[in-house]
Amino acid sequence: MEKLNDLLADILDENLVKIIISGKKNKESDTDKIKVRAVAIKGKIEFQITRYVGKQVLHSNETKNDAINKILNEMNTNFKQCQIETVDKDYSVLVSKKGKVTISSKNKKVRAAQCDLHHNRSKKYLLDPGVKVDFLVDLGVMTQDGKIVNQKYDKFRQINRFLEFINDILPQLDKDRELTIIDFGCGKSYLTFAMYYFLKVLKGYDIRVIGLDLKEDVINNCNKLAKKYGYEKMEFIMGDIADFTGTDKADMVVTLHACDTATDYALDKAVKWGAKVIMSVPCCQHEVNAQIKNKELEPILKYGILKERLSAIVTDAIRAEILEANGYETQILEFIDMEHTPKNLLIRGIKTGKKNKSEDYKKLIDDLNIDPTLNRLL
Repeated sequence: MEKLNDLLADILDENLVKIIISGKKNKESDTDKIKVRAVAIKGKIEFQITRYVGKQVLHSNETKNDAINKILNEMNTNFKQCQIETVDKDYSVLVSKKGKVTISSKNKKVRAAQCDLHHNRSKKYLLDPGVKVDFLVDLGVMTQDGKIVNQKYDKFRQINRFLEFINDILPQLDKDRELTIIDFGCGKSYLTFAMYYFLKVLKGYDIRVIGLDLKEDVINNCNKLAKKYGYEKMEFIMGDIADFTGTDKADMVVTLHACDTATDYALDKAVKWGAKVIMSVPCCQHEVNAQIKNKELEPILKYGILKERLSAIVTDAIRAEILEANGYETQILEFIDMEHTPKNLLIRGIKTGKKNKSEDYKKLIDDLNIDPTLNRLL
């Protein structure tokens, strides 16, 4: 395996496009195929190893040395061939039954595009990473010359992921009139500015955007930035979600990481305003965690971290069911990868007027001895 070790040591860098390991020779191995590619994590190059085990796809990120050791081990014990693609060359590696390694290579006539190290080489973002956007510069995501700051690439991916969810629901939004969009718990407003830029500047919608947050300094800064960019009909207000009376209607309500029951008050207002679209990323669901009791679930509930996770799942499931009961077609979607944050679920509701009459969630509420805020409000 020395020849393969030397090759891997030479080609495992940012110019690696992919490695495909296949041709299983060990029937006892549960892994059918392995894929390796370069990724950038917090400014450092690592190597994502993807294992295909039956219907499961398992990922791990490894340092260069660990990746080499794992590839050598697989080729030594479980597989007999691998195909390696780099920017400049293609390699074919074969391992005989006696362990002899044969390596052939071929130069590419046309140099391949360098691998996008930020986890999605073929991804086309809704915001072009090569085009300077003022609000991304001021928020520290992009440099003055329009390049994404390495340490902020996860935030850039998050922004684009959020815009993908908005792009999906564009057919639900009326382009012939002004639309009111409320962002509860807007914080520094990465996503609020992105939403305005995407809908108003890129897509041409007539929108009025209101951001609400409890922090006065954050609100003041956001208002200054909105004025600086010339974002008309965009304002930020300091206040509590539960007490907000700044409008009597909304076409879309967004609530991102609104803490605990603040999410419930935002969903309540969205439903009562008849919002066509609701997008909510919940945060720190303490309410159910403090209430939940069930004898059969005690083996789970006695462990704090499991109780916390179960409470979060139950809270969001009930929220989704209540939206369904109030005429919304509801989905729970992955917002961003778990490796970036555990708070990665997005509840998206589209108003259809068709109410789900199932009351199974009410039985769940009774069985778990809980009293969720949204159930009381709606």
